[in-house]
Amino acid sequence: MDRSYTILLVPDRDAKVRKIRVEHRMLVRAAVASSLVLIGFVSMAAHYFSVIGRVSENGVLRAENLELQNWKHEAEHKFAHLDDELDRVKRLNSNLRHITSLGEADRKLGTTPSEPAMLPEGAQPAGINPPPSGIGGPYTGALKAGDEGRLHIPELDGESEPDLLGKLDELGKKVKAQEQEARALQSYFQDQSALLAAAPSIWPLRGWITSEFSVRNDPYTGEKTMHEGMDIAAPVGTAVRAPADGTVVFNGSEGGYGHVLVIDHGYGIKTRYGHLARIDVKLGDKVKRGQFVAAVGNTGRSTGPHVHYEVRVNGVADNPRKFLLEE
Repeated sequence: MDRSYTILLVPDRDAKVRKIRVEHRMLVRAAVASSLVLIGFVSMAAHYFSVIGRVSENGVLRAENLELQNWKHEAEHKFAHLDDELDRVKRLNSNLRHITSLGEADRKLGTTPSEPAMLPEGAQPAGINPPPSGIGGPYTGALKAGDEGRLHIPELDGESEPDLLGKLDELGKKVKAQEQEARALQSYFQDQSALLAAAPSIWPLRGWITSEFSVRNDPYTGEKTMHEGMDIAAPVGTAVRAPADGTVVFNGSEGGYGHVLVIDHGYGIKTRYGHLARIDVKLGDKVKRGQFVAAVGNTGRSTGPHVHYEVRVNGVADNPRKFLLEE
């Protein structure tokens, strides 16, 4: 037989006493239900605080992730900047070393001005092809280097901080080596100021490079010939400046090259300018680097206004880009 409990409710004064009869099994069920509710509440509270903790932790992780992404982008930018700077220094060192080789004994260079170099017999005069529509643009003077010797920037995705620091340290060592080489060249040039002044190290004008120093198809004959200079296209009348100190040794007409100017810079180095509209210096004039000496034209055998620019060392044509130090 089930047990039961009676609860007496005794009100104040003369009110009737009330009895409530509760069976034992109902109390047990109520106690179990209350326990389950309490356990559920505690579990929910624990889960709630756990979720709150994870949300807070996720916020911190998101902030850290954003900071790492910003750091990664900044590191990539710095890598690219350092790589460009190192590439520029390498080009500069290469050109400086080419210039310093002019003073080597086996080049047998002299400083006495001589007659302007003439084209070899049978050589075709150099003209230009007009720049194709939509290709090229005003030349900025930046030289394009090949991939050889250039640092390859590592992909930063997945790189740990020690790895990146190691790569930065390696990059720093290479930059330092280039800097030491540049300082050695600077020290050399301090003792070779005359040679440096004679080197045609700046662009004679700004324009479109329509033909490089290379073997090409002659624009008139279609035959492959050596183009012994660089064609720089620009509007007629554009000023042409001397790329180095020197003396005017030729001023006149020369076959397919039209109006030609030749400047002797000493050390066997001469620069030559063809297809000019006019020449602003006289035979025997001393010129300084950067001085305006002529104007772009379309004289001689030419397909458009431009200057045919040559650098000759002891009468042998050399690539003008090898002497350019100006970016």
